[in-house]
Amino acid sequence: MSIANNLRELRQELGLSQKQLAEQLDISQSAIARWELSKTEPTASALVIIANFFNITVGQLVGTEEY
Repeated sequence: MSIANNLRELRQELGLSQKQLAEQLDISQSAIARWELSKTEPTASALVIIANFFNITVGQLVGTEEY
């Protein structure tokens, strides 16, 4: 799975909107939308923030490890 799919799935599992997730991560909602649409990818530092929020590894987030 891709970062986009994993991020969307994780967000939806918690019942969060893109806006709510953006507020929790202190990242813009438009960045979340671009990531979920595979228009751009998160920076390395953003990947760490996202993975920590969901309590998973960066490898799990990017799809190189199962979770």
